[in-house]
This record gives sequence, structure tokens and C-alpha cells, in this order.
Amino acid sequence: MDQFRQFLREPSVHFAFVDDGSTDNTIARIESIRASNEDHVSVHRSPLNQGKAEAVRLGMNFALEQGAEYVGYWDADLATPLDAIPQFMAVFAERPDLDMVFGSRVKLLGLHVERRAGRHYLGRVFATVVSTILRLPIYDTQCGAKISRVGSKTRGLTTERFQTRWVFDVEILARYIREVGSPEAAALRIYEYPLHCWEDVGGSKVRPTDFLLAFRDVIRIYWKYTRKMWKMW
Repeated sequence: MDQFRQFLREPSVHFAFVDDGSTDNTIARIESIRASNEDHVSVHRSPLNQGKAEAVRLGMNFALEQGAEYVGYWDADLATPLDAIPQFMAVFAERPDLDMVFGSRVKLLGLHVERRAGRHYLGRVFATVVSTILRLPIYDTQCGAKISRVGSKTRGLTTERFQTRWVFDVEILARYIREVGSPEAAALRIYEYPLHCWEDVGGSKVRPTDFLLAFRDVIRIYWKYTRKMWKMW
């Protein structure tokens, strides 16, 4: 809550919470936030659980409909602290050529990045596979902290429902590559920002078997988006 209170005083930041058919007290908690911050908080309820991908898509589309100049999504567990937002925005201010800034969980001296070893190594294998399929040298596809500058190449990335439930981040990248024409063009307009702080939060619902489902979804992305483009490139 303290992190949200800090940013609720920022007139340029608006939080769109999407309740994905929850059956616990999630909606009550976010409604309590909205009640005293109606100008900075929106709440959207889905009557049925449709998965994280659709929840993110609905939130992004709401922001676009409201005329936002920048849109993004953040994991609700705040493994990436909200104070990374101004750091991302500083990159955009310095680099007007960029369309996207993604958080990247790189464990370097001086940075506080704590990941469980098993998830780290599975993540490295997954990122390598994705980089090969997309022909885009991205280090961390699945960090839940991403912001895009709204423009002609990014505005329509979430218009269509995602084909995948598990790796919509990769599907967004595939759609973006399609929009700009090539992986090389995409690489020039995406910036991976090494997060100063990221920490695994207890209670994660991600299981080892979910990585198998993620690889299955990557194959779906390959067949829908990149198989034809491979021939063009």
C-alpha cells in the first residue's frame, strides 16, 4: 500500500486494476484503494476467470481508450517495485527513438535481484529459445514490468485477443516485430532496463509444469507469427 500511496500523488500516473473473476477478497481490497483515489485508479471486473493474458489486454486497452501516451503492466505482487516506473520514464525521455522499455532481471553487483535458482535457469533456457525463434537477442522476456510509448507501431498490439495464456509477453514481441518489419528494426526500438531491485515473492502460482505449457505456447507463436517471417528474412 505504501508504494501505491506514493504514486497516487503523481498526476501523470493512473492505475487500472483488472479483477480476473476472483473469488476471494481481491475486489474489496482494490475497491478500497479506488474509493479514495477515483481520479487515479480504475477497477475493471471480469465475471469469469480468463487468465493473466486477457486481464493485461483489457487493462492496456482501457488505457489506450483513455488517451494514454504511455501504457504498461506490472505484476501485482510488486516483485518489481513501483519506483522503477520513473526510471523507465527517464529512459524514454533520454531516448525518443524507443517504443518499449522492459524490466530485465540481471543479477549484477550493486543490484538487488533475488530469484530462486530453479526458476532462474529455466528462465534462461526459455529466453534462449524465444530469442532464437524471434531472432531478437532479448535477455528476459517474462519480467512483469513493461512500458510502451503509444504510437503507430504499438497502439494495436493488444487489439486482438492473445493466442496464448502463458507467454503473452512473447506474443506482444512477435506482433511488434511484424509491425516494424524485422527483428533488427525491433531491436533498435526496445530497451531492456536492468532492474535495481527484484525479489521473488512467496505464494507464486507458477509451477515447474507451467514451463512446459509456456514452451507449447511459444510453438503456437512461431506458427502464427514468425514462421512466415522467417522466409521473408
